[in-house]
Amino acid sequence: MNSNHLLLEEPIRMASILEPSKPSYFPSMTKIVGTLGPKSRSVEVISRCLMAGMSVARFDFTWGDAEFHQETLENLKIAIKKTKKLCSVMLDTTGPELLVVNKADHPIPLEAESFVVLTPDQEKEATSDLLPVNFGGLAKAVKPGDTIFLGQYLFTGSETTSVWLEVSEVKGDDVVCLIKNSAVLAGTLYTLHVSQVISTWGVKNNVDFLSLSHTRSGQDIREAREYLSKLGDLSQTQIFAKIENVEGLVNFDEILQEADGIILARGNLGIDLPPEKVFLFQKAAVYKCNMAGKPAVVTRVVDSMTDNLRPTRAEATDVANAVLDGADAILLGAETMRGLYPVETISIVGKICGESEKVYNQDSYFKNTVKYVGEPMSHMESIASSAVRAAIKVKASVIICFTSSGRAARLIAKYRPTMPVLSVVIPRLKTNQLRWTFTGGFEARQSLIIRGLFPMLADPQHPGGSKSATNETVLKVALDHGRNIGVIKSHDRVVVCQKVGDDSVVKIIELQD
Repeated sequence: MNSNHLLLEEPIRMASILEPSKPSYFPSMTKIVGTLGPKSRSVEVISRCLMAGMSVARFDFTWGDAEFHQETLENLKIAIKKTKKLCSVMLDTTGPELLVVNKADHPIPLEAESFVVLTPDQEKEATSDLLPVNFGGLAKAVKPGDTIFLGQYLFTGSETTSVWLEVSEVKGDDVVCLIKNSAVLAGTLYTLHVSQVISTWGVKNNVDFLSLSHTRSGQDIREAREYLSKLGDLSQTQIFAKIENVEGLVNFDEILQEADGIILARGNLGIDLPPEKVFLFQKAAVYKCNMAGKPAVVTRVVDSMTDNLRPTRAEATDVANAVLDGADAILLGAETMRGLYPVETISIVGKICGESEKVYNQDSYFKNTVKYVGEPMSHMESIASSAVRAAIKVKASVIICFTSSGRAARLIAKYRPTMPVLSVVIPRLKTNQLRWTFTGGFEARQSLIIRGLFPMLADPQHPGGSKSATNETVLKVALDHGRNIGVIKSHDRVVVCQKVGDDSVVKIIELQD
């Protein structure tokens, strides 16, 4: 990287290397996703993870049963109340693909209401009655009544090459399934997914994010969204496409358009791609996410911390480069799930992110984003970019944004301000004709994966309408919150973005003693 790409001058940067990192309420603008598991599921450890900087808790259903994860989630809820730190929930359903092995490469017809056996014995020939799979633990992973999906698309059985199976019984290592729809499987390998967990555990717990493993096309996202739309509250769940194979890479633009966010699963991608090409994909993909205003999440950064207290120098540099590339969040898997040092890992990654943000070239990024968006800008885009420009010019300590859907706050975050954005989510009253409920929880939690965005939920008694008095009351609460957490102090300047009547307004206020 050329020196003119760096935000700070060389002598200042060299001097700052020896300065100790200053603790703050927000360890970094970049968010940290922590996977909860055997080493990180007690209330005490989760509380420490939240205090260290974890803002999204990931539940990986490639192992462990629903009861195990439910206990962990209940502990997370207790830890959130204890620490007063918001945290969202990500459900990761499939993990590594299970493959049906069709060595003869002939079409396999499957008839509805008949039975087929899934066996781990890959030496057997695939037929209409018997399908060999490359996973010896399938019999232990499912139970009668579970749904297994087999085919090209992830969540629909309507496609003629895709089939729904219902587990009838488990016989030793074999799984006997009832075929729910007629289909013809063609080719040597076919993907198998167990998706029952979404309609049970996911619905029960109103998960904020669904991590869609092995996303291959925009169609995968559309099918998943249609599936979620039929599951009540999960229609609000955001879908993050996990890019971990060449097909997902080839169709990246289409996937980005359909998904709410992108997870760059560098572990599996590193198998499909030559090692020297992975960094190119990371930089190109993160840039596209940034320009689209959609969160980019990078995985597999500090693998060595699964067993060690400190990352390698290369890993520390890798985290920093992900931040400099523009990543919104860092996802920790084994490091926090079964690693020996989950809290320390979150803390160190947060510190590296914080240091990297100090030299992030926001000025260059801002100009590129404005140029990419082009003219004429939409009304909301213009307001968001103006708020960030004003905040940087007056050296504001924070930007406060009033929002109900979260869209305005996400647009401000898209321009990567150098200061935190306090997103004040205004609850909205809605009804299903049977009862009235307030929305806002989903919107607040879902901003916890976006770089620089820190949500707070406004009091439903102050709905933040066009009344000046109401706006001032909510603003005072937001300012008091900023003071309490130490990001606002006397004589600071604060940029406020809010609606007054039908107009969006950006104003600068200077705080008194």
